[in-house]
Amino acid sequence: MDQDALSKNGPLKGLRVLDLTRVLSGPFATMWLASMGADVIKIENPKDPDVTRSYGPFINEKSAYFLTINHNKRSLTLNLKAEEGKEVFRRLVKDADVVIENFRPGVMDKLGLGYSELCSINPGLIYVSISGYGTYGPYRDRPGYDTTAQAMSGIMYLTGQSDGEPTRVGSSIGDTVGGVSSLVALLAALYSKGKTGRGQMVEVSLVDSLISLSTQDYIRYFAAGEVPVRMGNIYKTWTPYGTYKAKDGYYNLGCGTDRHFQLFAAAIGMPELSNTEDYCTHADRVAHRGQLDAIINNWAKDKTINEICELMVRSGVPCAPVNSIVELSMDEHIAGARNMFPKMNQPGVEDLRVTNIPVRFSETGLAELDAAPELGSDNDSILKSLGYSREEIKDLSGKGVI
Repeated sequence: MDQDALSKNGPLKGLRVLDLTRVLSGPFATMWLASMGADVIKIENPKDPDVTRSYGPFINEKSAYFLTINHNKRSLTLNLKAEEGKEVFRRLVKDADVVIENFRPGVMDKLGLGYSELCSINPGLIYVSISGYGTYGPYRDRPGYDTTAQAMSGIMYLTGQSDGEPTRVGSSIGDTVGGVSSLVALLAALYSKGKTGRGQMVEVSLVDSLISLSTQDYIRYFAAGEVPVRMGNIYKTWTPYGTYKAKDGYYNLGCGTDRHFQLFAAAIGMPELSNTEDYCTHADRVAHRGQLDAIINNWAKDKTINEICELMVRSGVPCAPVNSIVELSMDEHIAGARNMFPKMNQPGVEDLRVTNIPVRFSETGLAELDAAPELGSDNDSILKSLGYSREEIKDLSGKGVI
């Protein structure tokens, strides 16, 4: 399957999604849905739209952040505090498959548009709620962001050098993993609906999502009473398995089996290491990690990252450069064959590259990459499809409902 076969309609063609989300966790999830062919209608307050429209960097006064996370969607402005706005939303819900929001728990209920209200309009509706701490529990009303989710979940405690302070993971993984968790749950709910005909509410917590992401760390505590600690780039039970220095930067080596270490030792011209008592098994190598690292670093000090990685790949040893985004953007596999940074044709913005979603489908492909919408650009077409006349649309605009 090559990338030329990917621009079809997508496996979710025909799925209607009402997207009330803002910032990253929800828009990231709905961007995936749109890329897989769903009709995503992004609904924003006309006077208080998604704040990321004001986030830099800007290209011709357009937010690259917003464009990247919201491509392939349609835009409807709607004031949900106005009764006329609620009526528009209820009409939309009648034929929608999914409503997704990332407000604090209870906000939609206060508007009279919570799950219990909406499922009475459309019993097949899948309603997705994303929040920092979930819709129940002592912390449900706390505001939450990616950084607080990383702190609360324990992943920040585990990240960083052993002698350093807890460190935020460089990318906003609380938001993005929360978004992916909501996708998995949403698709499971759609599968259930296919058998029962009934929708349901799906709720996702950013904190829960990060805790589940760290499963392997909690195993040691619950099974053996061992509290995991920060270890930087090394791995507690295997070595060499981590980041090492070359002449021109850093590379990552992964000897996950004794066989890998045998291949590694042969590749660096020291096959006897794998038969040395200090390095025969994982446990032996971990016990003598410092002296083994010294051997590796001495061997690599006059070699480039490319030389090391090419040698290891030829030898069957997992190895990769520690890439920057600059290097990734030019990589023949990632940017080339896998097309992870396609160009988007956005009016007023030339050749903006965005991040592709990481899934491929042999039969349906993905939706063709399309622009992110201007605020309210689809108001007329959406409202007309709901039966609103031109005069009624004009009246809604004059009242500030759209």
